Amino acid sequence: MIRIIHWRRGLSVFGRAACLGVFLLYCGAAPAAELPPEVLAALKDAGIATRNVSVLVQGVDSPQPLIRHNARQPMNPASVMKLVTTYAALDLLGPAHTWKTEAFADEAGNLYLRGSGDPRLGLEQFWLLLRQLRLRGVGDIAGDLVLDRSAFNVPPHDPGEFDHEPLRPYNAGPDALLVNLKSIRLTLVPETGRKAVTVIADTPGDDVRINNRLQAVDEACGDWREKLRVAVVDGAVELSGIFPPACGEKALHLSPWSADEQVERLFRTLWRELGGHFSGRVRAGVVPQNARLVTAQESPTLAEIVREVNKYSNNVMARQIFLSLDTERPATPDGARRRVRAWSSGKGLALPELVLDNGSGLSRSERISADGLGQLLRAAWESPVMAELVSSLPVAGVDGTLKKRLNGSTATGRAHLKTGYLEGVRAIAGYVLDNSNHRWVVVFLINDPRSRLGKPAMDALLRWVAERR
Repeated sequence: MIRIIHWRRGLSVFGRAACLGVFLLYCGAAPAAELPPEVLAALKDAGIATRNVSVLVQGVDSPQPLIRHNARQPMNPASVMKLVTTYAALDLLGPAHTWKTEAFADEAGNLYLRGSGDPRLGLEQFWLLLRQLRLRGVGDIAGDLVLDRSAFNVPPHDPGEFDHEPLRPYNAGPDALLVNLKSIRLTLVPETGRKAVTVIADTPGDDVRINNRLQAVDEACGDWREKLRVAVVDGAVELSGIFPPACGEKALHLSPWSADEQVERLFRTLWRELGGHFSGRVRAGVVPQNARLVTAQESPTLAEIVREVNKYSNNVMARQIFLSLDTERPATPDGARRRVRAWSSGKGLALPELVLDNGSGLSRSERISADGLGQLLRAAWESPVMAELVSSLPVAGVDGTLKKRLNGSTATGRAHLKTGYLEGVRAIAGYVLDNSNHRWVVVFLINDPRSRLGKPAMDALLRWVAERR
């Protein structure tokens, strides 16, 4: 018996003897095809060995894959790991799940802020919380501002450990009272007339000092962020390097302060702007039993937050969601890992290779296989939260991390995919709709020193799937 599989380009013929090959699931089913020629050619051009690549293409309603290459190999998925975290969260917590940040007062005049791990307590939400305090008659705070982070129990976090970039906001650690993603925003404004760069501190904060040593240089904008040098010197944010005026205005997000200092700077400024008075100190603590609840700020729903996490690959928010999966309080990373493993086992997902670290993919140790991601995505397609998960993924050529990718191709607007990128890692996984309106699960993982050059191979596979009839 000879099985013939037709490709869009080329032909692959498998004889009876091929049934003995380890790449077949079983001889009674049509074998998965090898990688399309255009994908192989792109990998060869990039100098990426096929042994460092894992690929799975399978119909959402098909029991057998169309393409299955090295699919059981444990791989670092980078930010594609957010698919595990966000699907588990939607399924376990529910799309309508919210977090609350509560404000309490005691008889000694202290004000307490107690966090529950809200991933999206931004500047606007924090201001609304403080405004509600003012509307409820809180004006002069005679005591201290006490920050209660007891909902999470996490080990000490070194923001520079991962890539020696401690001021990058994506390196901020999880925090039960995470305010404004522990970051500030500066706007860089080129002044072409005098070849200078003005720096505007957008985020309110007491005594934010900026030492601006930026030089305006006439050249292409390119990767402008890599041309800057940022440091905190004697409490001031120091900016040096070059900034091309061709870039126009750019937002620079930084995480220069400790968590307590960042909240204190923000609180003092906003409280004063709201007409309140505070002369105490800011310290860590726990809400006492006799304190009274004054007001609370509720987060957006999990479905809304997951959309931001996946569309823009927000690592800090993903870590917040991951910890929130632990049913115990205080939540711990080990508790979250146990719950995800129990959940995946209960869903019938065989993931022996799964290694969870922080659930965001910003990790050198996290692992999953293309097979594992394929199982997860097919299970998600059949789940009640399918619509929320799929709508959270970037759309090729339309938005998120795929906005400028695959523009004008057959895949534009037809591929919902999570992307991942680290040094030595490039990954993509999600759903692609072909020309016959059949939907496919597509997973492509590269772990190779030259993975940064793997984008053309991935795009070739996505086009190949989208063009199927």
